[in-house]
Amino acid sequence: MWQAGRVTAPLVLLDAASLYFRSFFALPESMTAPDGTPVNAVRGFADTVARVLTDRRPARLVACLDADWRPEFRVRALPSYKAHRVAAEAQGAGEPDVEEVPDTLTPQVPIILDLLDAVGIAVAEAEGYEADDVIGTLAARERERPVEVVTGDRDLFQLVRHEPSPVSVIYVGKGWAKAEVLGPEEVAARYALPVEGAGAAYADMSMLRGDPSDGLPGVPGIGEKTAARLITRFGSLEGLLIAARDGHRDVPPKARVTLAEAADYLAAAPLVVRVATDAPVTGSPDDHVPATPSAPRRVAELAERYNLGGSVNRLLAALPAQNS
Repeated sequence: MWQAGRVTAPLVLLDAASLYFRSFFALPESMTAPDGTPVNAVRGFADTVARVLTDRRPARLVACLDADWRPEFRVRALPSYKAHRVAAEAQGAGEPDVEEVPDTLTPQVPIILDLLDAVGIAVAEAEGYEADDVIGTLAARERERPVEVVTGDRDLFQLVRHEPSPVSVIYVGKGWAKAEVLGPEEVAARYALPVEGAGAAYADMSMLRGDPSDGLPGVPGIGEKTAARLITRFGSLEGLLIAARDGHRDVPPKARVTLAEAADYLAAAPLVVRVATDAPVTGSPDDHVPATPSAPRRVAELAERYNLGGSVNRLLAALPAQNS
């Protein structure tokens, strides 16, 4: 297992929704509060934060939240964006933008937020934006400390960089025990992309390849390997489209046709796929990891009320005052 070994302690940005969703499905709903409320997501999320604090030793940490899981500006650009997740009929409310989530997860989110607040861990969101955009904006602002993004979402590979301060992704798609740390070199090697600009190249490759889970159709006939090869050859999606328009010999004739036919999609895709770096982020004013919990009595009350004992104990034990 990797350990923190940096000279400068990082700013860690948690993709909170991704992490508590994974916790919910990884742990049994038989984990409940005394009143029967499931708390599997709460306990799993608290344990994840504890592992982050122990293994990465961040100086600052922010749990980044979805204020809007399907932002209007992305839906206007591409109506298919996450359209399959809209579950108005299943919810029986007739609302057009209700995401179908497990009924036993939704009540756990306020408990997670209460616990973060009581411990003193910063949270952030941006009205009308997703957590990805909050992460992208906070990463773009950072000029001094290395940034580590903890997520189970590959979309955030686009944020990796070397300068002005390094950004890497700790990918936990296979669980924390198998977490992978990916910077520009690792993303480039995994997807056969150039190291220089690997993050932007990943986003451009994603637009061409598409992603059914997000309602992105991609360009027919252009899979991941072809997309990576074309982006590497021409440097960017924009460069590829110019080359295709000009009949460049390194753009196969069939690809020229499909790129032209997908012109409307490719015009909309950048706004949908690229993470915003200028979202109006609001949240906790201080993102430094607290040495001790800011409201220890409230932490104890939450632990007792929701039967969070072991998980809360591990989270508190991971705070800096316990490791000095």
